[in-house]
Amino acid sequence: MIVLDVETSGTDPNKHSILSLGALDLSNPSNQFYGECRAFDGAHLEEEAFAVNGFTKESAMNAKKQTEGELVQAFIAWCDGVNERTLAAQNVAFDYDFLRSACERAHINFPFARRTIDIHTLTWTHMRTRGVTPPTEKHHSALSSKEVLAYVGLPEEAHPHNALTGALWHAEVISRIAYTKKLLPNFETYETPWLTT
Repeated sequence: MIVLDVETSGTDPNKHSILSLGALDLSNPSNQFYGECRAFDGAHLEEEAFAVNGFTKESAMNAKKQTEGELVQAFIAWCDGVNERTLAAQNVAFDYDFLRSACERAHINFPFARRTIDIHTLTWTHMRTRGVTPPTEKHHSALSSKEVLAYVGLPEEAHPHNALTGALWHAEVISRIAYTKKLLPNFETYETPWLTT
């Protein structure tokens, strides 16, 4: 399974660009990928996005960085070394759509299947099986990444964070929920709440 996170210049994969991409192979977590790129020509740049990911307009447009297409091509090449290539993330549809749009812009064959693993769904289901009611707001699930991290006993991610940091957090959540075990050394001191009560 490839656990990933993308940081972008906004929320619309057709108008906004990938700025960084981080990933790791869940079966071999030391096998990691991280890269940054400049926004594609004509991409919309949103200050709200920069507040989350720490990029600036200047860094997003830095001509010395690789193109979005080059970053995605490098990521796909890295994926070739991973046996199980199912994509997983907190809101995996977001990452998936950005990858697909970036491939289309760069005329790169999109090699990923539509079947993905969404951390929100994993956590919601795990909570329900334990008799815990997931939070709701306006008649919809309000299970944010902050609540997911608290549920599995992890601290909040640093802000701003880069895409690899996000992927590491996501992978630790998946391991604790799906395999009932800790994954990464930097999270070793954080106990999983339902295993200590």
